[in-house]
Amino acid sequence: METINLRVRIGRIVYLILAILFALSVVIQIFLAGMAIFISPVNWMKHMIFVHLFGFNIPIFMFIFAFIGALPRFAYWQLLGMLTLIFLMYFTANITTALPWLGAMHPVFGVLLFVLSYKTVRKIWKFTFDNNRNQKGEA
Repeated sequence: METINLRVRIGRIVYLILAILFALSVVIQIFLAGMAIFISPVNWMKHMIFVHLFGFNIPIFMFIFAFIGALPRFAYWQLLGMLTLIFLMYFTANITTALPWLGAMHPVFGVLLFVLSYKTVRKIWKFTFDNNRNQKGEA
C-alpha cells in the first residue's frame, strides 16, 4: 500500500476545511435570507454582502487545494457544480426585474447548493480519513 506524502495530506485536509467553511457559509446565507423575510428587510443587505465574502473565493481556493491534495475527479466535478450553482444564484438574483419567475428559482438553487456542499464535505471526509486509516504510520 502506498503512503501519502505530506503535501498531499495537507492539501486534502485544507480542502476539507474549506469545504466545511463553504457549507457553513451557505447555511449562514440561508439564515440571513430568513432574517430578512421574517425579522426585517434591513437584513437583505447582510445577505447580499455576505455572499461576496465566500461565493467564488472559497471554491477557487478549493480548486487549488484539490490539485495540491491530488484529489480524484469527483472533487473537481463537485466544484464545477458548486461554481455553476453560484453563477445561477447571481443570475437569478439579478434577472428578477426582467423575468420574475426565473428569480423565484433563486432559493431553489440555494438549497441545491447546500445539498451539494454537504455531500462534498461527507465524500471528502470519508475519502480523507478512510485513506488515513488504511495507511498507518504516515506523517
